[in-house]
Amino acid sequence: MTAPTTADPALSTPVSGAVETRVVSHLHPEGSYDPADHEVPKGLEEIWRFTPLKRLRDLHKDAPLDGHDYEVDLDVAPEVQAGSVDIDDPARGTSTYVPVDRISARAWEASDRLFKVTVPAEAVASQPTWVRFRGNGAEKAGAGHVVITAEPFSKATVVIDYVGSATWAENVEIVLGDGAQLTVVAVQDWDDDAVHVSHHHAHVGRDASLKHVLVSFGGDLVRINASVEYAGTGGNVDMLGLYFADAGQHLEHRLFVDHNNPKGRSRVEYKGALQGKDAHTVWIGDVLIRKEGVGIDTYESNDNLVLTDGARADSVPNLEIETGEIEGAGHASTTGRFDDQHLFYLQSRGIPEVEARRLVVHGFFNDVIRRTGVPEIQARLLETVEAELAKHVGVAQSIASEA
Repeated sequence: MTAPTTADPALSTPVSGAVETRVVSHLHPEGSYDPADHEVPKGLEEIWRFTPLKRLRDLHKDAPLDGHDYEVDLDVAPEVQAGSVDIDDPARGTSTYVPVDRISARAWEASDRLFKVTVPAEAVASQPTWVRFRGNGAEKAGAGHVVITAEPFSKATVVIDYVGSATWAENVEIVLGDGAQLTVVAVQDWDDDAVHVSHHHAHVGRDASLKHVLVSFGGDLVRINASVEYAGTGGNVDMLGLYFADAGQHLEHRLFVDHNNPKGRSRVEYKGALQGKDAHTVWIGDVLIRKEGVGIDTYESNDNLVLTDGARADSVPNLEIETGEIEGAGHASTTGRFDDQHLFYLQSRGIPEVEARRLVVHGFFNDVIRRTGVPEIQARLLETVEAELAKHVGVAQSIASEA
């Protein structure tokens, strides 16, 4: 199937006279739906240099993507429509996304069903819509395709919850009509043997607001690309992320915000913690401000808290600016251990050092957890952080004594 390359005009109103040129850079390869147009990665390419290719189970090569050992459970708000439809449904491709790497193109080609969530125009969802995906085995790789559409002036929250065991390649399209307000939360809480490679792409209409949240705790290897482009003026995007890597885990998040229309706003905030030997996290954040992006306001940040020796965090923020006529643009990245002042403050009030360290980690994550906006997710994340810390109490104690 050849996917459409323009959004439904009923869902977005491009700025009159806007001229968009495709990105040509080592960070953003030219897109194509045909896997043959994407070379098999060797690990030297900029977009693959942090990813352990040997652990991808040949998703980046030619591993069959015909696995169907999974279940999908739904809890849908009464105002929202959701279900599995034929892969040729016209909703596919309405985000204007074109695969930018081989795995994404292979998933686009191999997917045989489309999972569609639609929020009708002017509808206000009375509760979050949950899509619970459970993988039942990682032996055979599979491919999926999701399209979430918030029609003009609608308001809703959609949660995609991944659990179980799988080898999974996927594309997720997110389309916001003019004036829509949409929150999308994706939780990667896989079993330890899972491999998940996904690309989320959002197309944000005029004066629409998107909150996009990625949470990664489980899996052997998780690599998620998240990209955003604007279909008109005044679009507002918040991209939040939270991740916690244990020994041997590889958690990678790559973000691209394309300010291709005037007066847009974007805020990116990701926080991660690492513990255990060979725990590895990667965060790549890139914001492109095109010549058309006059009057935009953007800021991106990534903070990493390394809890033990043997863990590694790679963090690379980027800004590409083609016009000086903007409201503001900035970025920040930090990687470090505990704040000694915080520890001293807590210990001076009689709190044991190990417990003080726990409180510091909870405080580190608390703001992002609160801003997810879904109470059930908030409670679950607090519990998960506590469970992760409990795995390495002995390690934390030994490091405390060494310090």
